[in-house]
Amino acid sequence: MQAVLELRDKVLTLVVEGDLDQLTLTKDYWASIDTNAKKKLTDAARLIVSLRGVDRADSAGLAWLINLKRDLKQHNVDVSIHNSPTKLIELAKLSNADSFLE
Repeated sequence: MQAVLELRDKVLTLVVEGDLDQLTLTKDYWASIDTNAKKKLTDAARLIVSLRGVDRADSAGLAWLINLKRDLKQHNVDVSIHNSPTKLIELAKLSNADSFLE
């Protein structure tokens, strides 16, 4: 999994590509980024997470997204998730966590 912060049309976007699963995730997003990225996020106060490039996701990927939203909310950053893969949406519904993917 690769997650890169990009400024697109004056909106900060986290572009996620590859597999979002237990084999590729080692720690929460907020804990994995440097001080400069944290400052960009808190200054922007809004983040779009694009999952267009995600090939596969499991419950660890869902937990990573939930933690990302939780952690950034604590820093007053509004997060919206776009282009969720169908399998991830189905998993979120089964876990009663589909509201996190909005």
